[in-house]
Amino acid sequence: MGLLELFILAVGLSMDAFAVSVCKGLAMPKISLKKAAIVGAWFGGFQALMPAIGYVLGYQFRDKITAVDHWIAFILLGVIGANMIKEACSPGEETEDDRLDVRTMFLLAVATSIDALAVGITFAFLEVHLAAAVSFIGATTFLLSAAGVKIGNVFGTKYKAKAEFAGGAILILLGVKILLEHLGIL
Repeated sequence: MGLLELFILAVGLSMDAFAVSVCKGLAMPKISLKKAAIVGAWFGGFQALMPAIGYVLGYQFRDKITAVDHWIAFILLGVIGANMIKEACSPGEETEDDRLDVRTMFLLAVATSIDALAVGITFAFLEVHLAAAVSFIGATTFLLSAAGVKIGNVFGTKYKAKAEFAGGAILILLGVKILLEHLGIL
């Protein structure tokens, strides 16, 4: 996986966290750099941790399923992406909440990084330098989440659904690319 593909993947994975960060910013009457950094650290940290966990889980089964690894990556990325698009197109169910306590942020960080766990499983079947990949994903998510707090505070929820839709589309396209490359079409 090249740097451009990794960047596209990192942006796609971070869209859930970005969307939630926008909502956090919307709910905050006054934002600060500290609040934006807290949100970014939670989401970026979990977006880095979950692919590492997924990689360890996937690596255990790597030898047994290498013949179908491209299909697994295609299906996982496709399902995750379709789910993000479905959420983007469904009526909003999130409520405004400006709390940044450990319990709230932990639950949000886990919820927005479950897809990164599945992507980590696909990393076990691809040629990926894990430390660089998870660091890049975490840093990208940190930056986009911190920016999302500010954007949400300024613009509101206008772009939340579009960001989630774009993230889902990116993940689906990456899954298709992996499949086509493995089948020798690309």
